Amino acid sequence: QLDPEAATERLMSGMQADLRLKSQPRHIECFDNSNLQGTNPTSACVVFRDGKPAKRDYRNFNIRTVEGPDDFASMREAVYRRYSRLLREGGRESLPQLLVIDGGKGQVSHAMEAIEELGLRGEIAIVGIAKRLEELFFPGDSAPIYLDKRSSTLKLIQNMRNEAHRFSLAHHRKRRSKEAIASILDEVPGIGPATRDKLITHFGSAAKVIQASEEDVAKVATLKIAKAIKSRTFL
Repeated sequence: QLDPEAATERLMSGMQADLRLKSQPRHIECFDNSNLQGTNPTSACVVFRDGKPAKRDYRNFNIRTVEGPDDFASMREAVYRRYSRLLREGGRESLPQLLVIDGGKGQVSHAMEAIEELGLRGEIAIVGIAKRLEELFFPGDSAPIYLDKRSSTLKLIQNMRNEAHRFSLAHHRKRRSKEAIASILDEVPGIGPATRDKLITHFGSAAKVIQASEEDVAKVATLKIAKAIKSRTFL
């Protein structure tokens, strides 16, 4: 039984050899895109340090520049935003050694475009993992590579991909439920955009407006609107 430090060293040096990296991937980040029914595209970034999740560093991105389900463009935007910010706030030493992309050649090439635009070509290694056969793609390679199914490198990449997927879906569901609650307010008779925004600003969120007492809502809007919200909520 290896002690934890020796086990980490073995994993990192194994990954460096398997993926032909110029240094050990002590800091790895993995991106996964999510859009349910093509709406509200988001991208999740999970961070592993020495092969273990660093959950405080996880980030979600609500995709701003892409209309509808365009996985490639969403990946490009998320990668660009993540590393332009890291460069700005922490400089080059804050960058990961390896970037894992949930996807095949298309996603990898769009992630690479963002890296090149930031002037980081050669500084962050990129590998994509395609779901069906667990193929690994490198930028510019026409054919994938396959690692032994029992390989520690493949297992860690799969763990990261699955963790990014879980984190992305959790964020997506939360975002959609917030929008669903906000749309309940829109359906209340007599509430226009100005009143709705005033209520949300006062109470902090649409959910808190709905949870508030009729009396408290009436102080911000009218009693008629307060009654309508409560009756709408408990139909």
